[in-house]
Amino acid sequence: MEPGELHVVRHGEGRPAVVLHGAGVDHREAEACFDPILEAAGLRRIYPDLPGMGRSPAADELHSSDDVLHLMIRFVLAEVGPEPFLLVGHSWGAYLAQAMAARLWEQVAGLALVCPVLPDEQDVPEHRPVVTSNGIGDHVFRGYFVVQTPEMYERYERYVAPAADLVDEEAMERMGENWGLSLAAKPYPGPTLVVAGRLDSTVGYAAAADLLHVHPRATVAVVDEAGHALPHEEPEVLGALIRQWLVRVERARVSG
Repeated sequence: MEPGELHVVRHGEGRPAVVLHGAGVDHREAEACFDPILEAAGLRRIYPDLPGMGRSPAADELHSSDDVLHLMIRFVLAEVGPEPFLLVGHSWGAYLAQAMAARLWEQVAGLALVCPVLPDEQDVPEHRPVVTSNGIGDHVFRGYFVVQTPEMYERYERYVAPAADLVDEEAMERMGENWGLSLAAKPYPGPTLVVAGRLDSTVGYAAAADLLHVHPRATVAVVDEAGHALPHEEPEVLGALIRQWLVRVERARVSG
């Protein structure tokens, strides 16, 4: 599969920021959650649909997360050339982003991981909503969001649910059989942001907090009363953390 076969949405000009969404959705969720923050920062935003999701096909040769990782590295290099870029990921997209940054560390200007899937997930809590509105929404919404309000359900219906019909389930099952990344690489050494939800019943928060000891320039935040849908549920907190991360990225650029 060639990188050019991936469906991509692009906005703006300036330093590129590549944003990777999670499994089972497409670029629309990442775009809705991150674009207001990154647009205000004057960045060129790049939102690919990961293979097997959205409008990106999953070629038969993709059998693992390693295969997807290699594809996404080729995609980024074709997209931005030798230019430094920012890398942002949510959920499975964060898992891929961390591995991409470890291999392209000289070109990645900053790394942001939000509710990252990690190989050593631990202490994953049971799902527990903190705000409910009379059983609003379907079971997928209620299993994803811990803040279950009409506003959150509207976001779910607009940015999350439409992607379900576009998922190539056969391809996802094929790649999921070998979902763990096996290729070793040193931790990314640049400005890093890790954000986790304390009530994330999908991946938990403990393994994400441990990344403080992995990445030498990491800021790690665990947000109370937020789950795996943290980018929807706590946009102001996420925005403040990303803006502070961008300040650190700029300082690193200026200092050379």
